[in-house]
Amino acid sequence: MTRPVLWFPRRLSDATLERAQANYDCIINWEDGLSTPDEIVAMSARVDGIVPCHSEVFSADVVARLGPRLRIIANHSVGVDHCDLSALAARGIAVTNTPDVLSDATAEIAMLLMLGAARRAVEGDRLVRTGAWQVWSPSFMVGKQVTGARLGIIGMGRVGRAFAEKARGFGMEIHYYNRTRLNPEQEQGATFHDAIESLLAVSDFLSLHCPATPETTGLMNAERFSLLPDGAVIVNTARGALVDEAALLAALSSGKLSAAGLDCFQTEPGGNPAFAAHENIFMLPHIGSATGQTRDAMGFRALDNLDAFFRGDRPGDLL
Repeated sequence: MTRPVLWFPRRLSDATLERAQANYDCIINWEDGLSTPDEIVAMSARVDGIVPCHSEVFSADVVARLGPRLRIIANHSVGVDHCDLSALAARGIAVTNTPDVLSDATAEIAMLLMLGAARRAVEGDRLVRTGAWQVWSPSFMVGKQVTGARLGIIGMGRVGRAFAEKARGFGMEIHYYNRTRLNPEQEQGATFHDAIESLLAVSDFLSLHCPATPETTGLMNAERFSLLPDGAVIVNTARGALVDEAALLAALSSGKLSAAGLDCFQTEPGGNPAFAAHENIFMLPHIGSATGQTRDAMGFRALDNLDAFFRGDRPGDLL
């Protein structure tokens, strides 16, 4: 019996690719370079399924040109803002993602960014690394304390709840905004806000954990930054589109924000070159889920969805 053909446009974990090759005929981009829209379209004529990351964009234009053989896009990601879901549905192409398995790893990065931004990690590292650390005094490198502070979370899904759980270990007072209020067991004493504006007013620290949609693009703009307490810290491990980057720079320059911790940017890869001049921006190159354990789990979740699809069952993560 002919096996389905899969294309892996990025190099996934060794365990994932080993399992995939045992069950499918695989075309693997071992060099791990980015594919152009034309290359995605060309490959779609040769395969039954694609296992993309967020770096492969399936815009309406790309989807309109996809080959008729392609039946499923099994994303190696939770977010699907790189996929035009309506256009794909109209073509009859199934789309899945990989929820649940990366929540803890991403929450860990959010905690790292929050602590690093609050305690001036970029500046401190530079001072020691360059030999510029020549003095010490009680007023030297004073940062913002996390313990006991009020933490606002926008988006209390899996990652938001995992981050809240870790923040409770620092004695933080948890506030959150979500489209719907959590049940008491999930809430665990957190304070629900039915409007973003009331959440911002009490957020000494603010962490973004919502998807990028037309409604959330530019969510944090100049007006909303102005509602935060003076000296607040913002953390973004979700999507770069959530933040108006010019407004963020203005809020940092004015002192409205004391620091920011960012793992995602409007332009990826690359980020925003203007951020480099600001030592109160602690940045990482979109590595929230980058642990070996999580990469294996994401790959296996994508393959679970493919296995279900090709045996005629409904994938567990069908969108």
